[in-house]
Amino acid sequence: MLQSLHVKNLALIDESEVEFHKGLNILTGETGAGKSLLLGSVNLALGKKADKELIRKDEDYALVELVFQVEDENVLQMLKDMDVIFETEGEVLISRKLIQGRSISKVNGETVSAAELKQITGLLLDIHGQHEHQSLLYKSKHLEIVDEFAGKEANSVKEQLARSYEAYVKAKKELEEFSLDEEQRLRESSFLEFEIKEIEEAALEESEEETLSAWYKKASNSKRIMESVCRVHEYVSSDSSGSAGEQIGHAVRELASVSEYDTAISDILEQMTAIDSMLSDTARELSAYMQDLEFDGEEFLHTQERLNQIHHLEDKYGATIPDVLEYCREKKERLLFFEEYDIKKKKAEQEIKDREAELLDCCEKLSSVRKTAAVSLEKQIKQALSELNFLQVQFKIEFEQLEKPTKNGYDSVEFMISTNPGESLKPLGKVASGGELSRIMLAIKTILAGRDGVETLIFDEIDTGISGVTAQLVAAKLSQIAGCCQVLCITHLAQIASMADSHYLIEKNVISDKTVTQIRELTEEESIDELARIVGGAQITETVRNSAREMKELAKRTK
Repeated sequence: MLQSLHVKNLALIDESEVEFHKGLNILTGETGAGKSLLLGSVNLALGKKADKELIRKDEDYALVELVFQVEDENVLQMLKDMDVIFETEGEVLISRKLIQGRSISKVNGETVSAAELKQITGLLLDIHGQHEHQSLLYKSKHLEIVDEFAGKEANSVKEQLARSYEAYVKAKKELEEFSLDEEQRLRESSFLEFEIKEIEEAALEESEEETLSAWYKKASNSKRIMESVCRVHEYVSSDSSGSAGEQIGHAVRELASVSEYDTAISDILEQMTAIDSMLSDTARELSAYMQDLEFDGEEFLHTQERLNQIHHLEDKYGATIPDVLEYCREKKERLLFFEEYDIKKKKAEQEIKDREAELLDCCEKLSSVRKTAAVSLEKQIKQALSELNFLQVQFKIEFEQLEKPTKNGYDSVEFMISTNPGESLKPLGKVASGGELSRIMLAIKTILAGRDGVETLIFDEIDTGISGVTAQLVAAKLSQIAGCCQVLCITHLAQIASMADSHYLIEKNVISDKTVTQIRELTEEESIDELARIVGGAQITETVRNSAREMKELAKRTK
């Protein structure tokens, strides 16, 4: 369940922290006090798109933290399977920090993505917003409700169905490859054979282009290389007049003639001798290079032609020789495909038949599970609606089979209802008003509560469009749900607020010339005063207060 909510620097909330309890937690307050802001902060923590304008004026960041205590062992295990790390067993801390231009979400201190956050919080909390009941207008929601009611049995078959549908789609895609007629196949096969022959006859080797390019570059510049090497040989050879070799030789001889007079000169002489030796070695290497350097016109022409052939193939089939060879391999596979076309086509046709039969079998199993569950769900929804002041209501779940199976089966489900005696059943989306849709969704939530392991439900103004006896029945229904789940409910009706196990007031105050929204838990007497405000408005007389007290006592006896 949700243990606490901490909000800081969010819109009109400076900093507020509130602890919630088991049972029915009711939140009330004047219009404009910030009830929607409170729910918005919860949605924000759960990953809803954030607006930087939500950060309180003159602040650098906004923060929302939710602390949950998970008691359901199955949910706990699923969270561990999602790699949620627990420092305290069962405790989950969800935080979201908004900084200018970005936000950071964490679960138990570990940063998570938006998708991971949604998956995790989906196990902890279910929010019924002001407009969620509008989803009942769509048939896809009806099927979702039936599946949720069917529970584990439906989930098991749906997992099998998902695998079967994936295999069917794969088989269908493979069969689509066999759409060519014989003339097209012969034409493409002939072209493939030409390409493969052209590449194979070239007898390419993966590294030959680099080797040939290096040799060709050297051969193309052999004249310039020879000229440069000859000049350098003259610069360093001791046989050339005025060369570095000759000058260093003179220097060595001069130093040798005086080295016996000073040991420091001996060290310099040793260095000069080494330089003289290095120049002599360099001159010999240059001489050997010049002797070996020769231009072979025939080999040059052959290399040029080979490089042109390689570049031609690379222009057609790939940027490098490995790419060309890979292209050839792929075309050989394609050619083999055509050579075995008829055999593979028959195999693919049989495969699609097998996968389709398997898929239809899964669809049939799932449909059977759904229809069995729907019989019980019909009765329970009808009973729940009767308890919410739908007199002589008729309710039915109709099934229709789709022309083609989908990843969700072949069932199309629609809720049919008649809310007035003598009227025929009609699609729910065409006859129910907004207030009726809200109560129908509440009835469904009552039936589904606790079935999926979610321990906390939030209802935002479930009382829209109702009053009187109906409001009292809705209050009783919320209290009934709170018997198996923690319920947080934002309301403006005294009948519902009176059923609170814990009552919270959301109010707007001016502190230090700043408007702030605050939330606090009310005592028994403060709760009675708040009920009196809801009933009596601005003028709260003792009679109104006594009426509120009586309403509270009546609610206690009703629970």
